[in-house]
Amino acid sequence: MLQRKYSKATVLLNVIICVLLLLVSYSIIVNRQYIIDQITVWQFQSTSQLDNLVDRSGVNDYGKFLYHASQPNLDATQTFNEECDRIENTTSILGCYKNSRIYIYDISDAQLDGIREVTATHETLHAAYERLSISDQLKINVLLDAEYSKLAGNKDYTDRMAFYARTEPGERDNELHSVIGTEIADISPELETYYSKYFSNRQKVVSLNTKYSSVFINLKNKANALATQLNALSTSINSQSAEYNAEAIILNKDIATFNSKASSGGFTSTSQFNYERAILSSRVATANELRDSVNNDIATYAATLKEYNSIATESKTLYNTIDSTLAPAPSVTPST
Repeated sequence: MLQRKYSKATVLLNVIICVLLLLVSYSIIVNRQYIIDQITVWQFQSTSQLDNLVDRSGVNDYGKFLYHASQPNLDATQTFNEECDRIENTTSILGCYKNSRIYIYDISDAQLDGIREVTATHETLHAAYERLSISDQLKINVLLDAEYSKLAGNKDYTDRMAFYARTEPGERDNELHSVIGTEIADISPELETYYSKYFSNRQKVVSLNTKYSSVFINLKNKANALATQLNALSTSINSQSAEYNAEAIILNKDIATFNSKASSGGFTSTSQFNYERAILSSRVATANELRDSVNNDIATYAATLKEYNSIATESKTLYNTIDSTLAPAPSVTPST
């Protein structure tokens, strides 16, 4: 039998090659998600419109990398609803992160400038959270819980988290990660340092959120103030009307009695006649003032109601703008 002799150099080289192959294999396993992301980014054809969304939000290069790795899609048609399920009809869906992809409802109303940017960044933070290790998620969750405890008295946030609990069970921390990252200006230094992995200036997206949210908040506050005013006017009108009607009945009887007394010579003197007539005249003037006050309140009520209805119409229009169920069907290109 022919025996082969191997030199020490050959053996050493083989060992080195094996070690390198093992290291490469280990590196591929450890960095599997990053490799997939990088390949996806290379293949993804972005647009200036899509990039502008995160550029305006203060997202840094790594955040933009995750955004591109999620192949963002901007859609203003019913196709959006096929990807982003609407489980409850009480809340509009502005975007979603599904099957490692980002979908954004394309809202173009100038009054809501910033809404798409915030949505794009919110969904990008879902991609970021998904890529954290379990141990890192647990560490970040502690910081997120600490921040959320500061919002315990804010009904808007508690209602939103209750909505997420109903529609996305088990995703509380994931949602907090996106909500706090895009909406809360003042957070702990530790959490701010963490978010700097994805932002060059996180306050930009927070400002955009405040900008578009204030449109809805201001309309809601105006409507509430007008509703309070309408209720007060209604109470005043009803109360003064009842008072005027009761006084008018009594006053008319007293005037009839006075006239009858005057006709029958019931007054013993001119001074008595003038005295009682002056009292009645004063009562009539007071009743007329009350009537004028009621009429003024009625006119004010009508003007206030008109303003309230105008704001209600404006609010409905804006909410319709963000309601993807009202989006048009996608266009169909006929075959040739």
